[in-house]
Amino acid sequence: MPREGKENPERLVSAARAGEEDGFELKLRPKWLREFIGQPKAKEQLAIALEAAKSRGEALDHVLLSGPPGLGKTTLASIIANELDVAFQQTSGPTLQIQGDLTAILTNLRERQVLFLDEIHRMQPLLEEKMYTALEDLQLDIIIGQGPAARTHVMEIRPFTFVAATTRPGLLSSPLRARFGILLRLEYYNEDDLHVIVKRSAEVMGVPVDEDGAAEIALRSRGTPRIANRLLRRVRDYAQVRGNGEVDRKTANAALSMLEVDAHGFDEMDRRLLMTIIQKYDGGPVGLGTLAATLSEDVDALEEVYEPFLLQHGFLDRTPRGRVATRLAYEHFGITMPHRQTPLF
Repeated sequence: MPREGKENPERLVSAARAGEEDGFELKLRPKWLREFIGQPKAKEQLAIALEAAKSRGEALDHVLLSGPPGLGKTTLASIIANELDVAFQQTSGPTLQIQGDLTAILTNLRERQVLFLDEIHRMQPLLEEKMYTALEDLQLDIIIGQGPAARTHVMEIRPFTFVAATTRPGLLSSPLRARFGILLRLEYYNEDDLHVIVKRSAEVMGVPVDEDGAAEIALRSRGTPRIANRLLRRVRDYAQVRGNGEVDRKTANAALSMLEVDAHGFDEMDRRLLMTIIQKYDGGPVGLGTLAATLSEDVDALEEVYEPFLLQHGFLDRTPRGRVATRLAYEHFGITMPHRQTPLF
């Protein structure tokens, strides 16, 4: 145990490594729309809206970004502020707990500032209703006093751009969704775009990587840039310790095999999820709550992090009775799929 008043050297090293990882993450994020790779439809819509807003000298319409985690929603929000050359402020839905938090943020906004709210689906319902007039009329109604002496005061808000991100757009109420003028859905990236992202990230990090090494990392990145950058850092470490420092296909294969990331990008949790459905529940259907309890995993983590990729690539099916492993999942693990009789009614 370190003596009181003395810094623990191990803690300092760990903090330094964590700071290094955060620093790399910030460096890897593009700052301008022209540098943003992939998502051509979203980029085109956003580019037109940005150019129009700048030519009129107005605040950009409110933007809702939706899609699985790690596809660039936070990056796009900061790019919007950079392109408009305005201030940028970031917060999240769970952070806002009371009306005073929201009032303080909205009343201190500067002209045409970008306010980014991550995980908007987790915002308190009462605060969500307060946002209606703020987004539509640039006004905020607050109640001063209590009981018979209470009165309503209307506070004016400067024109601003509200950018919200969510992984679960279905949880947003219709009135709130209707306040957004620009709705952008981010999709999983293809291998070509991820290959470019890996090469760019390697260049920023100063990691020598050849085309085959970058392609191998892109192949196993689950269509997600955040995962691609994470795998690149781990392969870089492996190349420095076990190789000659250069990332080629052989080194990438060895490093990713050590990390138990297969050719489809499945990690240990993906395999456990599918094998649990196949082996313990005869391929399904099995309820999400039951599956989460069996895996000792949070329901939200299964639904937001693991399921979207498996569903989109056809390894998992979502039915009214629960989750079902598909034929692709059986083939991936080399297991013969049992014949299921289709019920008549």
